Amino acid sequence: MDAKRGSLSSVRGWLTGIAPKRATLKQDLVAGLPGAISSVPDGMAAGVLAGVNPVHGLYASIFGPVGGGLTASSKLMVITTTSAAALAAGSAVAGVPPDRRSEALFLLTLIAGGLMVVAAVLRLGRFTRFVPHSVMIGFLTGVACNIVLGQLPDLAGSDVSGDFALDKAWNLLLDLGSVDLASLLAGAAAAAILVVLARSRLAPYSALIGLVIPTVAVIALEAASVLRVRDVGHIPQGLPMPGLPHLSELSVSLVSGACAVAALVLIQGAGVSESAPNPDGSRSEPNRDFLAQGVGNLLSGLFRGQPVGGSVGQTALSVAAGARTRWAAIFSGIWMAIILLAFSGIVGAVAMPTLAAVLIVAAIGSLRTGQLRAIMRTSRISQIAVCATFIATLLLPVAAAVGLGVVFALLMQLNREALDLRVVELVPNDSGSFTEQPAAPRLESRRAVLLDVYGSLYYAGARTLQAHLPDPEGSVSPAVVLRLRGRALLGATSYAVLSDYAARIAAVGGRFYLTGLDAEVLAQVQRNRTVENAGDVRLFQATEVIGEASLTAYRHAEEWVSAQN
Repeated sequence: MDAKRGSLSSVRGWLTGIAPKRATLKQDLVAGLPGAISSVPDGMAAGVLAGVNPVHGLYASIFGPVGGGLTASSKLMVITTTSAAALAAGSAVAGVPPDRRSEALFLLTLIAGGLMVVAAVLRLGRFTRFVPHSVMIGFLTGVACNIVLGQLPDLAGSDVSGDFALDKAWNLLLDLGSVDLASLLAGAAAAAILVVLARSRLAPYSALIGLVIPTVAVIALEAASVLRVRDVGHIPQGLPMPGLPHLSELSVSLVSGACAVAALVLIQGAGVSESAPNPDGSRSEPNRDFLAQGVGNLLSGLFRGQPVGGSVGQTALSVAAGARTRWAAIFSGIWMAIILLAFSGIVGAVAMPTLAAVLIVAAIGSLRTGQLRAIMRTSRISQIAVCATFIATLLLPVAAAVGLGVVFALLMQLNREALDLRVVELVPNDSGSFTEQPAAPRLESRRAVLLDVYGSLYYAGARTLQAHLPDPEGSVSPAVVLRLRGRALLGATSYAVLSDYAARIAAVGGRFYLTGLDAEVLAQVQRNRTVENAGDVRLFQATEVIGEASLTAYRHAEEWVSAQN
């Protein structure tokens, strides 16, 4: 009974927390409208990127903001279609026949949403910080270039194809005779409108204006060669009914694509939440934002929409329009539903080259040239990371590029841990403090030395420690005190390295001290016993006074060395 009351209390508290506030209701209602208007071209363009009927991008722009807005901890984040998610989803379903591609996309969206919910339940939000900035910038730059290259044929009204975006652009260059002049003019006019209005007061509506004016011209001039949205797929009247996709579309490539979409959405969403802090000063919870994006995708998939995630552009637009609470995003989805109900017939008349222009201009605008230049001015490993990820994104399917980026991020982490590791010698002073100096490459006979380690002792870090420890070969009866204060746990590789070093010291008649050991590490070392059994080893537990255990061990080592003379 108490558990039931607790559950009801939690639900009541959640409902109270998300309920609209009278003081901000009107402001959020107005702030949601510009986002909904701009979502019309953005949603349709996302559908084009995914390779399906553009209406599925519009459905996602309804249910993503509503589901995500009701559950996100980042109250101003707008969860809707994004170019990266659409491109990843399109890459995953590209091999599915066109007549079944939409069903496959809905299934992918549901799987991706489920994975995001699982990530939230497992509290994996902390792992987003392990993705290097250089890897993410390389990937996003590759995505932007893929969008530009992949949309050039649509902008020019050409029917050339290719296995990937660069291939399509190259084939267009080789077959310029396939360019339709009317389509090219319509797309170029849309691009020009977008560029001209970008710095004006009409900037939030520039994409919509860029669709409308060239489309009206195409209709007025009866340019039959220009492809329209209705030529790509039927635009149904009204809103979609919920439904589950067919499991017959399930495949390994679809699941891997869903994993890629989930990874992309969660990493990008973490960046969006940082860029839009909560107005009340409360901290965002990464795991709850994971859940919100998962809920947004589950709703989108159930209502025949495509993948959604935290959108940088839509969130910035909502904030600029005066959003105060989560209801600005929710109203954006509701306004979008009203627009679709009122103007679904007009949507089908939009000229496809104008959508290509919207995507190309947006992709060029998303290029982070300043950050790219900063990365290229830093370390060689960062330069390799950004270039490798960029090239992989251009030449490989998006799922493979994301997987490669994750692997590369892990390798960078391990490599950085190994490079950052240093071994120094601490020389005790009369005052009880220590003077730090570089560790000698070799041990001296009948001399005690106190060493400290900076850096990780896991995996490659432990092997790097092995290479940096002073060589005992050729010395007689040395004593080495190795300070390990602050280590929470030691891995199997660390034990292998420490036991090997203890054996080498014992082989020349020396003694090995491990000092500053945390209580848990001390118990682990004693339980493991590989280090203690390798030679003459002494263990000293850390005390509350920093340096006390190390100084005690060092004096003990000096006394032992003196006894050897």
